[in-house]
Amino acid sequence: MRNAFIDTLYSLAHEDEHIMALVGDAGAVVFDKFKKDYPNRCFNLGIAESNMITVAAGLASRGFTPFTYAIAPHITLRPYEQIRNDVCLNNTNVKIVSVGSGIHYGNQGPTHHGIEDFAVLKVLPNMTIFSPTDPVEAKKVTDAAAKIKGPVYIRIGSRNPGAPNIYTQDYDFKVGKGVQLCDGDDATIIATGSLVSEAMAAAQELKQNNISTRVINIHTIKPLDKEIIIKAANETGLVVTIEEHQLEGGFGESVASAILEGTPKPVRFKRIGIEDVFCSFYGTYPEVKGHYNLTKENLIHQVKLQYKNK
Repeated sequence: MRNAFIDTLYSLAHEDEHIMALVGDAGAVVFDKFKKDYPNRCFNLGIAESNMITVAAGLASRGFTPFTYAIAPHITLRPYEQIRNDVCLNNTNVKIVSVGSGIHYGNQGPTHHGIEDFAVLKVLPNMTIFSPTDPVEAKKVTDAAAKIKGPVYIRIGSRNPGAPNIYTQDYDFKVGKGVQLCDGDDATIIATGSLVSEAMAAAQELKQNNISTRVINIHTIKPLDKEIIIKAANETGLVVTIEEHQLEGGFGESVASAILEGTPKPVRFKRIGIEDVFCSFYGTYPEVKGHYNLTKENLIHQVKLQYKNK
């Protein structure tokens, strides 16, 4: 997804001279082509993310569209006051892009995991939040972000070995509109980001167990598509969410609120995510994901358990 974002940003910069890239040093080498061809619109501002966001806000006030880029916790938590005041309070046209979101930097430890970003950013007025699931969607999200006049956050994973693409290039992406990837009448799995592929794999195995499972991809965390969520809850009566994020303040919490406010009948509901701990288990991305049960196996187990008690 990272490469899809960078390639798309490069293409956007070719078409629009107002597009800029601001990089927080880590991984800056991936912008070498951008820097070579657009030297006056690509700047490495170093390990100083708070300053980078303020610089971006200043550039946006002069008509530019800056995309800021750094590791997830560094671009969301270090400069939070600047994001709140310089960007969101003033509805400034700044794009914030995190790489290695969730637990993708598995072997770098808790300081490099981005599992609080939904919680701290969705509370800010004027902020749009995207969580793409594959390279095609990452491209679509980047195109959409450039067109939005205001703050945007894009959450990009970097290491997801073996995960299949969900979409083809003709995918009709719409901001704020969730996507039903497969139909089902017995249960619904609602996923976002890299875990959509786990949801799809789980649904296939559940089908073999005679549990017809609907899968919905929510690529826009804010504004949230409450309509598709409420419809699925009403029609299947069972919803399981999964996310690479703390359960407190996470995506599943937003889904639960939508269901409580919009569904007149009882619904079985279960959230899967990080359960109020720092991810101190060290390993590869698949190993860390497995340790915290962010897997198709746990999805299958939870859907079966909820379906049994439905």
